[in-house]
Amino acid sequence: MTDSNTGAPPAHIAIIMDGNGRWAKNRGLLRQVGHKAGLDTARKIIEHCTKLGVGTLTLFTFGSENWRRPESEVSRLMELFMGALGKDVRELHANGIRVRFIGKREMFSGKLQQGMLEGEELTRGNRRMLLNIAVGYGGRWDIVEAARRFAARVAAGEMRPEELTEHSFAPELALGESPDPDLFIRTGGERRISNFLLWNLAYSELYFSDLLWPDFGVEALDEAVRWFNSRGRRFGMIEEQLRESRDA
Repeated sequence: MTDSNTGAPPAHIAIIMDGNGRWAKNRGLLRQVGHKAGLDTARKIIEHCTKLGVGTLTLFTFGSENWRRPESEVSRLMELFMGALGKDVRELHANGIRVRFIGKREMFSGKLQQGMLEGEELTRGNRRMLLNIAVGYGGRWDIVEAARRFAARVAAGEMRPEELTEHSFAPELALGESPDPDLFIRTGGERRISNFLLWNLAYSELYFSDLLWPDFGVEALDEAVRWFNSRGRRFGMIEEQLRESRDA
């Protein structure tokens, strides 16, 4: 589906949802209130992406570095995550959305891990949109884990070292067979990718918004998609080559 106001949607959008704590602080509220507001925004953005026709959406919800935050905040985040997991997954399933969790799951409680597994199993057959939820995720960790898996296949005699290429290595990463993100969005005013999808963002268009995540509504997403469609994506080629490939 193409929205006439935004143009063709990116096949894959990846978002760092930054600014929940600052949004709450600016209003004299507890940080956990900001995280709840951020969850509401995530729900709206997921719904809007399905309407736009986005095929894959990846949300960076909890990075490996976030474990360094105060224990009380991490505990409240886990409570919020656990409370939303069952209800939200059921709603996503009803809307035909497949859910995958990517990241170091063993860092989470057994109850949360079980909830993730059950959510993936419930939605496995859905095809309307794939939602990747990055939890306990780090881009360097992802590459190291993929290298270990490939090395294990070599040790088992399934692959030869000389068969290691970009194309054979990429499926070992957390995103698996998902296409690389076309559009990367980070809210909150920071201009960095913060160890998120380091391999997969190689050719993504990087869009940075000064809006704090709870304020990033569907209009802001539409603006990001319009910006994306204004970009000339050459992938190392010159314009004449792109025209020839489109006309072929």
